[in-house]
Amino acid sequence: MAGKTLVALLFGGRSSEHSISCATAGGVLHAIDRERFDVIPIGITAEGSFVLEDDDPAKFAIDADAMPRVLDNGTRIRWPDKAGDRTLKVDLADGTSRSLGEVDVVFPILHGRFGEDGTVQGMLELLGLPFVGSGVLASALGMDKHFTKTVLLQAGIDVAPWTTVTARQWAKSPSLVAERASGLGLPAFVKPARAGSSVGVSRITDWAQLAEAMEVALAEDDKVLIEEGIVGREVECGVLEGRDGGPTRVSVAGEVVMTDRAFYDFDAKYLDAPGIELVCPAPMSDEQLATMQSIAATAFDAIGGAGLARVDFFLTENGFVVNELNTMPGFTPISMFPACWIASGLSYPELIDELIDLALQTR
Repeated sequence: MAGKTLVALLFGGRSSEHSISCATAGGVLHAIDRERFDVIPIGITAEGSFVLEDDDPAKFAIDADAMPRVLDNGTRIRWPDKAGDRTLKVDLADGTSRSLGEVDVVFPILHGRFGEDGTVQGMLELLGLPFVGSGVLASALGMDKHFTKTVLLQAGIDVAPWTTVTARQWAKSPSLVAERASGLGLPAFVKPARAGSSVGVSRITDWAQLAEAMEVALAEDDKVLIEEGIVGREVECGVLEGRDGGPTRVSVAGEVVMTDRAFYDFDAKYLDAPGIELVCPAPMSDEQLATMQSIAATAFDAIGGAGLARVDFFLTENGFVVNELNTMPGFTPISMFPACWIASGLSYPELIDELIDLALQTR
């Protein structure tokens, strides 16, 4: 239909969060306003091939027994060969090619490395294609927990104490790393510096567990954070870039309540494992909510964020401590980011509309 905005939806990718990206894409394909938008579903295989995928939300539903994946179907997406050209093409498995049209905006729903970390954003900027979300620098900062913390500290925002360890440092002297980490309180969390969805994260209550936790984390990244555990409520909020140069917008708070689980791990986030309750809106005073929203906006602005983010906090006896800032948060219909905005009065389809409109407005 003439007049529709053509959206290239990018999902899958080379990271360990491939299936979560696919599930997110399924939610967007189901909810996006087809009266306003035409969609080109572009899957990225685990090997990094860009393929033309099916426009079928059910295909990407999350299932513990069969996690959704992008498989190589023999097609290949051909991106424009120069800036200013927005025409996408596809080479089909039978050897023929055809145009997919002139893309108005790219929606890169990619989680983890090689997608959320500024790499794909750099490609899109080189091609001059408008896209949803943060640019190269903010995406890279948000992906790397060490540098996120460094920037937030500079902005006057409290973060959990941590030490950063490289694979080389660990291989050279694990005892020195353990000695350095022992200055942190227990329990502690051992996390890959550049991974999300709690992939590769371990909670340790004894420093004798450090070696095993480092092995798990180093399987995901060659840089690892050892972070002191913080006692407090786990609360989160969604962030949206301001409209027409206006102030950054922040949703109401959601809360992750542990009923019978050590921490909010991958299974609890995506596979409906027991022991976790998600509450939105979270009970807190007006003053607490205003403080949290102010810190979230400051954090988003500090990294130069665009489009969207989710900011995760611990609410302690002494106030708020930022845990992480995620520039492409989980976006399935049951994820906390859309849940917080739904509780703030913005429906899931309206949220998709808003993100696309922001991308077209700012790029």
